[in-house]
Amino acid sequence: MDIALVVAASVVALVFAGALTVKVSKKDRGSDKAREMSDHIKEGARTFLGQEFKYLSVVVVIISAVLAYFINPQTAITFIFGAFLSSLAGVIGMTTATSSNSRTAEAVKNSLGEGLGVAFSSGTVMGMSVVGFGLLGISSFYLIFPDLQILFGFAFGASSVALFSRVGGGIYTKTADMGADLVGKVEEDIPEDDPRNPGVVADNVGDNVGDVAAMGADLFESYVEAIIATMLIGFLTVQASGAVVFPLFIGASGILAAVIGYFFVGGEENLNWALNRGTFGAAGLALVFMFFGMRYLFPGIDMGVFYSIVSGLVAGIVIGLVTEYYTASKHKPTRNIAEESTGGAATNIIAGFSTGMFSTLVPMLTVCVAMLISYYFAGLYGIGIASVGMLSTLGITLATDCYGPVADNAAGIAEMAEMGEKVRERAEALDSIGNTTAAIGKGFAIGSAALASLTLFVAYTQEVGLEAVDVALTDPWIVAGLFIGALLPFIFSALTMRSVGRSASKMIDEIRRQFEEMNILSGEDKPDYSRCIEISTDSALKEMILPGSLAIISPIAVGLLLGPEALAGMLAGNISTGFLLAVTMANSGGAWDNAKKYVEEGNLGGKGSETHKATVVGDTVGDPMKDTSGPSLNVLIKLVAMVALIFVPLLV
Repeated sequence: MDIALVVAASVVALVFAGALTVKVSKKDRGSDKAREMSDHIKEGARTFLGQEFKYLSVVVVIISAVLAYFINPQTAITFIFGAFLSSLAGVIGMTTATSSNSRTAEAVKNSLGEGLGVAFSSGTVMGMSVVGFGLLGISSFYLIFPDLQILFGFAFGASSVALFSRVGGGIYTKTADMGADLVGKVEEDIPEDDPRNPGVVADNVGDNVGDVAAMGADLFESYVEAIIATMLIGFLTVQASGAVVFPLFIGASGILAAVIGYFFVGGEENLNWALNRGTFGAAGLALVFMFFGMRYLFPGIDMGVFYSIVSGLVAGIVIGLVTEYYTASKHKPTRNIAEESTGGAATNIIAGFSTGMFSTLVPMLTVCVAMLISYYFAGLYGIGIASVGMLSTLGITLATDCYGPVADNAAGIAEMAEMGEKVRERAEALDSIGNTTAAIGKGFAIGSAALASLTLFVAYTQEVGLEAVDVALTDPWIVAGLFIGALLPFIFSALTMRSVGRSASKMIDEIRRQFEEMNILSGEDKPDYSRCIEISTDSALKEMILPGSLAIISPIAVGLLLGPEALAGMLAGNISTGFLLAVTMANSGGAWDNAKKYVEEGNLGGKGSETHKATVVGDTVGDPMKDTSGPSLNVLIKLVAMVALIFVPLLV
């Protein structure tokens, strides 16, 4: 197939993102107070990104120099562009999100449907930017450097940005959130998003840097890695013509399906269904496009490959639905956590953590089934195709996730700008659905990370030519690597959790100081929002360096010291425990969050009750699990495999 068609689909995505940006920008920004609060959030987000990119630029320069010296200059070039395009997609997405929050709050004055339209359009800008830049970068560099090993530099650049964005953004958002909640809501007993809370703006900024820019970088990485690794597997294992470029066609089909699926979203009768029908519609259309593409554009590709695509898409939907079941307040697991909270914080923690652990069962079985089905029908190539299939409609899947932070900000602005109870209730209704879509998005990100990292693992073993993996349990080098890889997610999570704890302590001290030394509650003094933003930014950027460095250095050290066999074992151990730990953390945190919201809706004593206080403690424990450590593990399991692939020439 002519690569020009893939480039054209990429351009369609970017043009569509531009059109939606213009559409959203024409909406009313609301009152002066709403604009003021929105501007505070936008400025805080811009400040964080600016500082983060200073750190990232140093990392990019160092790594690109290493690649140019030890590998080749072409890989260094693609690495730089991978980092740049991932960052650019994040900037575009977050700029649109922070410009849409007050517009969404203003839109819900008219109707829920109108508010949904503004927030979802904003999220779609992020989704389309990710797939547009991702597919454009891969196809363009494949034309320039038709060497798939060089293309991995592009994916490595995306991985590096994703890791630091996930860790840094996660630390930022939870530093602000925990400080604002523990001092404002618990100690001072003021409402959430009360403008008198010094940490409230930093908290709203955190929603964007953590769940828009960082989520976009995470899935940008999964998207490009899955496509490039599958192209390599196709080159090494499949004789059929077109096997190398077929993953690009899957991406192009998914873009067109996502653009059409956007128009399926709307209405206010059932907000969940209003969003989900866009995702399901896009998935159905993508399968139709791929089926006929295989028949007429790729007649040499076996139909077993199509069944692999179906297995990946279905796996993504199943993992999303299971995540919703375990985290949404309308379902039994989350309500059970709320009921257990009547016994205090301890029973809340036990119920929430056990729920997260149990929620790993179906996602793990789903990934295993998808892997086995795809392997049965199309061999190793099928595993890669399943991961690309799962990510094919990322343009709209990511849109439903990035919708959440915009709705959350809108609810906060409705409170801070005193827009009235009706607007606040409508915005909170959008926010409530946003919490569910965010949890589903995290589940999808984890599932796609598992399949993408499996694809990278297969690509690594093929590139190295390892057969010893087949008898791993009899090879002590592989077993040693397996244990090291299994250990890595736990050490990484410990570092990120402790980072949040240290940073949150600084934020708590500052918010307490302002309440004690200033007349904020009476309204005589205005809180110093900028100081809290500064604390979150500085802490996040300093604390992200150690876990980020660990992820890059550890696979190189194992490969050089213990050999390629041990590194293969490390990849296997890292994927298995990393996936399970990520699901546990993300779903425990999401369930704790929605259990708190369930009580706040007036159930089991409502706000201010002892049950509510217990759920606030659980939510606080869950915050860094679901928004920092859990999501960062997605990147860890992919980045370790990517580093192994990039530095294969040094190991063999």
